[in-house]
Amino acid sequence: MAVIRPFRAIRPAKDKVPFVVSRSYEEYTKKELESRLRYNPFSFLHIINPGFKFDRRVKGQERFTLVRNRYLEFLEDNILIKDDQACIYLYEISRDSFYCCGFFCVTSIKDYIDGTIKKHEDTIARREKLFADYLDVVGYEAEPVLMTYPSKSSINRIIEAEKEKEPEYFFTTPDRMTHRLWCLEDPTVLDKLQSEFEKIDALYIADGHHRSASSKLLSDLRSAEKYADEKPAHDFFMSYIIPEDEIRIFEFNRMVKDLNGLTKEEFLSELDGMFRIKNHGIELYKPGKKHHFSMYLDGEFYSLYLRKKVYRFSDALSRLDTQILYKTILEPILGIRDLRNDKRIRYGYGKRNVITMKNEIDTGRFKVGFGLVPITMSEIKSIADAGLVMPPKSTYIEPKLRSGLAIYELYPR
Repeated sequence: MAVIRPFRAIRPAKDKVPFVVSRSYEEYTKKELESRLRYNPFSFLHIINPGFKFDRRVKGQERFTLVRNRYLEFLEDNILIKDDQACIYLYEISRDSFYCCGFFCVTSIKDYIDGTIKKHEDTIARREKLFADYLDVVGYEAEPVLMTYPSKSSINRIIEAEKEKEPEYFFTTPDRMTHRLWCLEDPTVLDKLQSEFEKIDALYIADGHHRSASSKLLSDLRSAEKYADEKPAHDFFMSYIIPEDEIRIFEFNRMVKDLNGLTKEEFLSELDGMFRIKNHGIELYKPGKKHHFSMYLDGEFYSLYLRKKVYRFSDALSRLDTQILYKTILEPILGIRDLRNDKRIRYGYGKRNVITMKNEIDTGRFKVGFGLVPITMSEIKSIADAGLVMPPKSTYIEPKLRSGLAIYELYPR
């Protein structure tokens, strides 16, 4: 049974919303970031990059405190405003052939602990602690955890009925993405929606594993404190929940700096034990189905077809292409055991990533690259249901959500 709750969001003033919301901080180039901070005083980037106001870099606890201060200034200046009534927020994103529509709500730490909210990635303890400390100081969440649920006609009918109404927000961002948001506040609608989600056995985290883990850690740290509310805000975390068929999943390619002391001929000979190899020369090759890989080496593309009579499938993880690549090539042949921290490996994604990979290898920055087909939602669910975790950088998932569109306060200050 999945629990979702309405909340009183902190949201941008209606006339300022397209100026406030921002992409993830890491997505901006240095020049883009400088331009937005210099020429857009309403950007949420001013909150998460508070040192700009003082023309210096800040970090650690000082940065956390200044983030909190900038946030309070946006509230004082009515750039951000708190809703009077708790809502679940219907949010639609569309561009060309891409579309998703789901709900901003808060979800339960208890569900995360007992496995009703399922994960498929490991998290790093120091990053969990760092972000939990950040949340403890700033007192709000500005980026939701992206989760999926099985599409249900009963929920779709609620969505379509609400979309007949005038949206609270309707704007387009420079990437040509159109955004619409509706505030669902009618108690009858909220009760019906919550009741429909209670019939769903599990929600699946698509993106935001560290955010959810850090929220759980913060809840643990504050569990001994007394609160007037029997369900304090920090026992929940903000989520954006969409039907699983509206997720878009892309692959991460892998590039490695060297052949671990092997010559090209020796390396190909090692590969031959696990793969049927075909040389495609300069013809750009991308794999077309599961357990097939592309490889770019020494100016030529190769296809690698897994020898299934040699490789043993034992569980859902063993069938995952990123795991197969790790267990057959990266670890035993190229000597890469720590996929997160080994500086000899780098990951790339995007529609033109095969060209980027080729260029990186042609210029000598890397020696060999591998391409994969995207992992499916069915594979993600199989991994999560089995309590397993994928190798790092197995999926690049869209939508990527804006910061500052809806903010969840963890506790009053």
